[in-house]
Amino acid sequence: MFSKILIANRGEILGRVCRTLKQMGIASVAVYSDADQFAPPVRAADEAVHIGPAPAAQSYLDIDAILEACQRSGAQAVHPGYGFLSERVEFAERLEAAGIRFIGPRPAHLRDFGLKHTARALAKAAGVPMLPGTGVLTSREEALAEAARITYPVMLKSSAGGGGIGMVLCEDAAELATRYDSIARLAANNFGNAALFLEKYVARARHVEVQIFGDGKGGVVALGTRDCSLQRRNQKMVEETPAPNLPDAIRTAMEEAAIALAASVHYESAGTVEYVYDAEAQRFYFLEVNTRLQVEHCVTEEIYGVDLVRWMIEQAAGGFVLPSPAELKPQGAAIEVRLYAEAPGNQFAPSSGQLSAFTPPPGLRVESWVETGTEITPFYDPMLAKFIAKGRAAPARSPRCKPGCGRVKFSASRQIWIICAPSSLCPPSRLAR
Repeated sequence: MFSKILIANRGEILGRVCRTLKQMGIASVAVYSDADQFAPPVRAADEAVHIGPAPAAQSYLDIDAILEACQRSGAQAVHPGYGFLSERVEFAERLEAAGIRFIGPRPAHLRDFGLKHTARALAKAAGVPMLPGTGVLTSREEALAEAARITYPVMLKSSAGGGGIGMVLCEDAAELATRYDSIARLAANNFGNAALFLEKYVARARHVEVQIFGDGKGGVVALGTRDCSLQRRNQKMVEETPAPNLPDAIRTAMEEAAIALAASVHYESAGTVEYVYDAEAQRFYFLEVNTRLQVEHCVTEEIYGVDLVRWMIEQAAGGFVLPSPAELKPQGAAIEVRLYAEAPGNQFAPSSGQLSAFTPPPGLRVESWVETGTEITPFYDPMLAKFIAKGRAAPARSPRCKPGCGRVKFSASRQIWIICAPSSLCPPSRLAR
């Protein structure tokens, strides 16, 4: 087992990984930019190494700076968290060349699933249902011809990257022709890759994903489904597990398809297979694979009683034994809500400044990187915290709950989960949404 691990990230995921390292008796090394010098997770780590100015390109995305921090601290392995360098093939390969273990999938998995068109090819070969679409497009003219074959509306997507960047809905040929060059430039500027492809657009779609974990030898387990349909600007806001109002046959088929895809490449470590679910047709289609820990991994941990970060570390160290499906018994349901520093009156634009008060509600799992007095800078993602609630799945007809009972219930009529908040603010006669 490793004795010291560096976390190549910031914010709440830095604190999350450090907590598991402390439980495992492993020393933690944080890296920080000028803007994060006094952030609570940096102060909580066993060691902290300065890696550059506030802009991410000069700090958290600087591979040389991260490697130097590893050498200075003597870290034997690196956990990349999510975002930044977590899915960068070059980063994993350079760590390997330096004799430092990358805690995550192998470089081949990062490469094959990192580009959506190659991921689609692997999924198709594994028998995963696919939306009508294309391979990499070579020109605007080809895009127009392919869109006419697929039929409008279509989604024009960047093959690289994620987070909703480089993705646009095109209702007709005129819109596709207008947006093609600008999306190609956006993809090139953000991901260094201008490759684009098309997929058929599903109007009433849900975003459902399956958490997987592979041992790198062909063994893969699925840890349930998560619904991540509530989004703003293609960024997830609320995630819940198990995905509500999903037929058992669909749920099983999603998990089996995810396992088949991951097993076909001997997938290693944590990952997520994402689907588009057509609620009207009750059919699902492959979307992409995320070769890292997801922001929403907490809800899966809550109902399965596992620590996915610990699994990743143990697997990277060697000797990890993948649990059998029979050992993985989910209990209840869980929901995660992300808290952002945004200005609702300004189209939810990111907001910076000093946090005057931060008092998380009692009884919830809270993953955060801030405290009262923390300075919120404009340099990074505006997410401040995640609030995770867990409860037992209530029957369709259930008695009124008491304050803080933690009961979770899905309302089919309103297509939402309802949670009894563990707070004195929840009256005995009401369910707090």
